[in-house]
Amino acid sequence: MEPFQNRPASEPADAVRGEDAALAAACLAGDMHGYERLYALQGAKMKNLARNLLGNALDAEDAVQETFLKVQRSIGGFRGQSSFVTWTFRILVNTCHDARRSRVRKKEVTSDDAAENPIPEQRAAAAPPTLRLALERALATLTQHQRDVFLLYEVEGFSHAEIGETLDISEAASKNTLFQAKKNLRQMLEPPRSADAAGAR
Repeated sequence: MEPFQNRPASEPADAVRGEDAALAAACLAGDMHGYERLYALQGAKMKNLARNLLGNALDAEDAVQETFLKVQRSIGGFRGQSSFVTWTFRILVNTCHDARRSRVRKKEVTSDDAAENPIPEQRAAAAPPTLRLALERALATLTQHQRDVFLLYEVEGFSHAEIGETLDISEAASKNTLFQAKKNLRQMLEPPRSADAAGAR
């Protein structure tokens, strides 16, 4: 993940709505070209979000593929209460959450096996810290909800209204969550002040 990327510029609202409606109509009609167009427009963005949520490219690829399968299976349930793209990203976020929970369960099983059959610990040489690693570690300390909102807003360029639709929360809740996420990240990333510096104020 690139640290604090500039948020993408928004397209004209009418063009976005028109494209979204065309994609929804094509996919509802079972037109595979609609899904191909959806992937061409949103695939890279979906992979980037999934990679940030899951931590690696391979799991992200799997999550995006699973998302498209779920979209195809459940397209009949799309009612247009949100944009089609937002609905798709909601499925992606939920798919990533399911993948994270599954990974945690597998790690717990592996840990139990390792406890029964211990192996020598192998330690890699410590790499020098970088801003990217620091940010990733700081993001890992956020709640899942805070991390979702931060990534959708700051990295993927979603508006608070879109985040609200994607995560099924209010626009105000999205703004408040982003504020808390940024506050927590600042506390994690800012270097600690020494006692002398604090006392000199």
